[in-house]
Amino acid sequence: MFRTTGITPRPRAVAGLAAAGLALSLSACGGAKVGDTAAGAQSGGGASGKCGTFNLAVNAWVGYEADAAVVAYVAKHKLGCKVVPKNLDEQVSWQGFGTGEVDAILENWGHDDLAKKYITEQKVAQDAGPTGNIGVIGWYVPPFLAKQHPDILDWHNLNKYANLFATSESGGKGQVLDGDPGFVTNDAALVKNLGLDYKVVYAGSEAALITSFRQAEQSKKPMIGYFYSPQWFLAEVPLVKVNLPKYTKNCDAVPAKVACDYPEYNLNKVVSTKFAQSGSPAYQLVKNFKWTNEDQNVVARSIAQDKLSDEAAAKKWVDANPDKVNAWLAD
Repeated sequence: MFRTTGITPRPRAVAGLAAAGLALSLSACGGAKVGDTAAGAQSGGGASGKCGTFNLAVNAWVGYEADAAVVAYVAKHKLGCKVVPKNLDEQVSWQGFGTGEVDAILENWGHDDLAKKYITEQKVAQDAGPTGNIGVIGWYVPPFLAKQHPDILDWHNLNKYANLFATSESGGKGQVLDGDPGFVTNDAALVKNLGLDYKVVYAGSEAALITSFRQAEQSKKPMIGYFYSPQWFLAEVPLVKVNLPKYTKNCDAVPAKVACDYPEYNLNKVVSTKFAQSGSPAYQLVKNFKWTNEDQNVVARSIAQDKLSDEAAAKKWVDANPDKVNAWLAD
């Protein structure tokens, strides 16, 4: 989820798209690699405006799952597409642009190095414009703690409170709770370079991180960890962001030397060049797809909290927002 040399992994989804009931053809599951695609699922998007097969990357966090659920629902029910979800890690998804196995990524969090490789150099992918979502990443504390100790929101004071966050896993130091060990983050570098008496510990998943913050607020137990928006959970527990040293351009260029906060991300979509040139109406849908953080949170909350299937969550939102959907379908 965090940016390191242009790579910005995101948290795992609470539930996988394939398991959530989209009732679409599935040719690649969690942990899949580009090249595992079943015969007949290659991209091309159809010819002369016919949709045909639409290969949609699904990255592993519930906000992206919300994007994919709605776009897949509209593509299937409004355009007659055969949608093939590809549950792939962020970086792996980009490899599919060149092979024709991935048509679109709906929520790109930076990845300047991958954009350079696949868009600028290989020219197998194209920027398809903003999603409308603004991404914010950082360190957060539960609201009770921010109210109890307002100065804790200034990173200069974190060492004063390190003992509050000590756990058996952090070895007597303050614990900064991260998500999955597979995420590439700047947090270890931040701890070191800011001289903080803390240790990064991993919750293991997005769901585990949310549970930890929820329990911390309920039990009034001090906790600090990374979090992000858009995220439906912030409506339930309004976590408060800690002010790390202000982000400046390229302050995170050298991972080992990072000593600044994370940047704000204007999230965008990326499509394969072949898909963009295919004449598929699914491309126009992806290009036009744009909504707000709150739109995404509504759908994500339906999936993660209300336990609706992706299909049901998408239908509920689509039925309630016909004007937005019609704008996406316009030529």
